[in-house]
Amino acid sequence: MSNIRRVALLAKVFSAAILGVEAYLVEVEVDISQGLPGFTIVGLPQGALKESKERLRAAIRNAGFPFPLQKITANLAPADLKKEGSAFDLPLAAALLSASGLLNQEKIQPYLFYGELSLDGKLKPVSGVLPVALLAQKKGLILVCPEDNLSEASLVKGLKVLAVSHLKEVVSNLGQEKETSLPQAIEKEEAVPDLAEVIGQEHAKRALEIAAAGGHNLLFIGPPGAGKTMLARRLPGILPPLSYEEALETSRIYSVLGLLEPKRPLIRVRPFRAPHHTISDAGLIGGGNPPKPGEISLAHHGVLFLDELPEFRRNALEALREPLEAGEITLSRAQMSITYPARFILLASMNPCRCGYYGDRQRPCQCSPQEVRRYRQKLSGPLLDRIDLQVEVPAVDYKDLVRQIPQENSLQVKERVLKARERQKKRLGRDGTNSSLSPMEIEKFCQLGPKEKGLLERAARKLNLSARSYHRILKIARTIADLAEEENIKAAHLLEALQYRALDLFSW
Repeated sequence: MSNIRRVALLAKVFSAAILGVEAYLVEVEVDISQGLPGFTIVGLPQGALKESKERLRAAIRNAGFPFPLQKITANLAPADLKKEGSAFDLPLAAALLSASGLLNQEKIQPYLFYGELSLDGKLKPVSGVLPVALLAQKKGLILVCPEDNLSEASLVKGLKVLAVSHLKEVVSNLGQEKETSLPQAIEKEEAVPDLAEVIGQEHAKRALEIAAAGGHNLLFIGPPGAGKTMLARRLPGILPPLSYEEALETSRIYSVLGLLEPKRPLIRVRPFRAPHHTISDAGLIGGGNPPKPGEISLAHHGVLFLDELPEFRRNALEALREPLEAGEITLSRAQMSITYPARFILLASMNPCRCGYYGDRQRPCQCSPQEVRRYRQKLSGPLLDRIDLQVEVPAVDYKDLVRQIPQENSLQVKERVLKARERQKKRLGRDGTNSSLSPMEIEKFCQLGPKEKGLLERAARKLNLSARSYHRILKIARTIADLAEEENIKAAHLLEALQYRALDLFSW
């Protein structure tokens, strides 16, 4: 018995797991001891992580390293949170190599490992590298990731990264990491559709400008072919450019879902998301198993376009009410609660009735009054109250189509939007828009003179406006005044603001 030498080796490395759109630190521990050969992973491993044992055996052997024929126990701490995905392959392999004596334990302590292994030992790109890189920078660690994820990790300024393409490089290249710098190639904005391509529809274009200037939600109501979708797709082109912080925050959401392009890892243009009306509740607001961000989070700092609004599921539309007010969505489950960012401009379109031609001057409507009523009742009052601008978009007249009249381009409109946004920033002393004004801020910044008060009071009584609609009109008027570079809200601004409440004016 004295000749039998007991081997018990323990190694620890750092890795990360994704919860929502945030990464949290995970300590990967591997213990190699005498006993029947076996490999056990504990710490609530889920999905692809359970299958990593077989990938690790093949990858380590094909990389030219011996795989321990002993009892192996791996623990992922904290053990009370679920661990998902294949990105734990690399940290498990690094811990195994360290426990086997092939990597110095002290040498790997400053590193955070994150990546998937193929059977031949090569590293494959993984999703979620950006939030992991932000975590590594926060904790003062050096990130080890697949070479294909280097451009994504490079978005975090000042982070030290070791990008490797093979497991062999992890052993041979430790200590050769480099500090990241933002690639110059991603600084340019992408081209977006121009507003000059839209013929006519001056009223709708003005509504787009107001929506962009004040961050207001907007609903287009009109017959098929009037240009509602064409107008909607030009809204991102007149919005202010993303700041670096906003771009990083938006890119982080896309990183979690694996939607970032390797050559363009930083999203520089405000997102424009247009899901189909058959989308599920989880697809729109987020959820699933495991939970993932939905379309409203993918539209963060951008535009969510819902075409044919009444055709969306009622439950999905009602779930929009919270994020439209709060700018985020909280999903509560039995085991956890996750909050996803969701600050976006809602841009929606709908027909005036099921056939689409109610009130049209050229084509008669085929719907009965009951059918028109049922179609409109698909949208609840509380949801419509949260849409600041409700604008009719009539069919374009043939004469307007053939006339060669120069149209104002997006750049000209954008200049006015930027000036209005700058006025709001100075007024609020923070990043924000008129659409986000609190009741106290409305009282402070939307003061009216006697003439304006009387005008708004008469309109509120005649249209039976709710308190939320009343505040919406004040916010819109404040934005119109900002576009006109006026310090105070005047009667003309209120009258124009009232024109953008079509559903109130016509008792929808």
